Amino acid sequence: MSKSYKNNSRLSKKLLTESLVSFFKENQQNPVNIKRVFSLLKLNTKPARNLCLEIIQELVDDGVLVETQGLFKLAIKEHYLEGLFQRKNSGKNYFIPDDGGDPIFVAERNSGGAMNGDRVKLALFARRMRSSIEGEVVEIIKRAKDKFVGTLQVDKQFAFLLSENRNGSDIFIPRNFLKNGKTGDKAVVKIVKWPDSNNRNPVGKIIDILGQAGENNTEMHAILAEHGLPYSYPKNIEKAANKISASISAQTIAEREDFRKVTTITIDPKDAKDFDDAISIKPLQGGFWEVGIHIADVSYYVEEGGIIDKEALKRATSIYLVDRTIPMLPEKLSNELCSLRPNEDKLTYSVIFTISEAGQVKNSRISRTIINSDRRFTYQEVQNIIEREQNNGMQKLPGDELDKEIMALDNIAKKLREKRFASGAISFERVEVRFEIDENSKPVSVYFQESKDSNNLIEEFMLLANRTVAEKIGKRQNKQPKVFVYRIHDQPSPEKLANLSQFISKFGFKIKTSGKNIEVAKSLNKLLIDIKGRREQNLVETISLRSMQKAVYSTTNVGHYGLAFDYYTHFTSPIRRYPDLIVHRLLTRYLSGKRSVMRSKYENLCDHCSNMEQLAEAAERSSIKYKQVEYMSERMGIPYEAIISGVTEWGLYAEIIENKCEGLIPIRTLVGDFFEFDEKNYSLIGQKTHKRYRLGDTIKIEVTHCNLDKKQMDFALIEK
Repeated sequence: MSKSYKNNSRLSKKLLTESLVSFFKENQQNPVNIKRVFSLLKLNTKPARNLCLEIIQELVDDGVLVETQGLFKLAIKEHYLEGLFQRKNSGKNYFIPDDGGDPIFVAERNSGGAMNGDRVKLALFARRMRSSIEGEVVEIIKRAKDKFVGTLQVDKQFAFLLSENRNGSDIFIPRNFLKNGKTGDKAVVKIVKWPDSNNRNPVGKIIDILGQAGENNTEMHAILAEHGLPYSYPKNIEKAANKISASISAQTIAEREDFRKVTTITIDPKDAKDFDDAISIKPLQGGFWEVGIHIADVSYYVEEGGIIDKEALKRATSIYLVDRTIPMLPEKLSNELCSLRPNEDKLTYSVIFTISEAGQVKNSRISRTIINSDRRFTYQEVQNIIEREQNNGMQKLPGDELDKEIMALDNIAKKLREKRFASGAISFERVEVRFEIDENSKPVSVYFQESKDSNNLIEEFMLLANRTVAEKIGKRQNKQPKVFVYRIHDQPSPEKLANLSQFISKFGFKIKTSGKNIEVAKSLNKLLIDIKGRREQNLVETISLRSMQKAVYSTTNVGHYGLAFDYYTHFTSPIRRYPDLIVHRLLTRYLSGKRSVMRSKYENLCDHCSNMEQLAEAAERSSIKYKQVEYMSERMGIPYEAIISGVTEWGLYAEIIENKCEGLIPIRTLVGDFFEFDEKNYSLIGQKTHKRYRLGDTIKIEVTHCNLDKKQMDFALIEK
């Protein structure tokens, strides 16, 4: 029964609104007049009745109630939709329908206790004249998550977890669920009671204390926990891995192709520990080379369905934050047994090519092998050799005795790359932001990592191996291909290409938005070449990349648009990607003549791996953003040149050219005029002065505020 408010002259509007909605829900079939409402709710004072009349009128205006001849009842819902709920701090919540329609406004009182990201059923209110459509959450189909990360605020009898994501409610924590947490601790909380229409705050219990807010370890673990990713490795899994023998039996060696006497190298970043690919090279007659792409044979060591495999599947990928790697496999496997370290016998899965220096593949085969790497190179060491040879064979450095083989690999890779782009591959080579950090993981400088010849060398041979494996299983003449895991990249939608074309026209560029794939791809490549060295390069590259579809894993092959391959998979990184491990196992199964696997099972695995990949990428971006804010927090007040990277109704986003750190210039700080948002032209325009701030404009700024919790920075414009 609804609450009564007898003699309550200081009645809360919020409480009375909730009580009225509850009252009309209980009396849904029986319209009532105002006097009946006053009587049943015992609203006996004039202020209480006036407030009730005001609220009822608002509920009628909002479409919650309908009035017929002085009688009121709950509005009959005309239609139901399913989709995602987006909660906003302002109370302006929205529902995103599955059918791709426009977002629908959901007032807080109609949210039904839904949390941000929940999957819900929405009842639509009858649309009123000159009003946008609204709705009410009538069912929560699936909660987005039940664990949340935040900072504790502890009182004597209870506590609150202040959510990291400000689109969510703070979580109430009873004292007996506090687990000795203190004010200022970062914690992970599990919901034990969800909010309802009478209680906006969920109730939770602490399941882990991450440490004091602001400490680096705490913050990195909080980023992982916020994305639902692991931040520690289970001891029982590590213990199981430590029991795996490193010895290789004579029988195992006899069953494999032996490459231990063939020149073999690894090329990786200088700080790498898991070397999951190696390249062997041997000269053949007629100007051909035998090139072997050797990949760590993880499937030999990790039993399918075992506890190590189950943990690897759950993680699905290694995660690379600014200052650490969270591995998919235990360290005993990733850094020791499976890592292709020099001068050690290692078991590998290999694709071996007979290939000319012009990049023409004469033949290829797939084989399980054993190798012994001669040397571990860093990318920079290989780059030095390539540049030295390109500069007319300058003096060799000690240890550069493999320059002939490296130059042969480089020449072949360049030919493979030329052919790929001639076929319509797109050259997305984003500059990656990297940090030099001290012993306390504090960022002391920012630098950019760009692909050079040495990076491209490895990339081209890995692409060749991945494509060859996919073709081996998927490309079957007049036969139904067996179920396999592909890495697919669908072509961009015409709408996204049209939006990109409109966007880049602001900078004086054009692209083709229709026609053959190869024509559109060449047009995109021309844009990416023309933009190099321009101040707006990073901005245009980012928007161009966003206009593409997302590459995912699937058992249905549609090809890879960005690489211009009809068949493509991931075979070359089983230490850090679970799909590669699946591919190794399927390859072994099919090469031995066994029947195809069940498609539905493997499509579910593909979906899981794609989702985990996206979560890992989001966590990696969050760690970069955190370090950018941390870095700039000690550089406030220093003038920087920046480029306007976003324009919104609440202000300008600007990216510092020197270090690519992005922040917001709030519109309220733009003095001397009242600025309006011109969405069509990506601009803010002054009403009186007609001064215009446009996307891509170069401006001068200084940092005025850094919020590490939110990973946000505010800038102030420095006028010329």
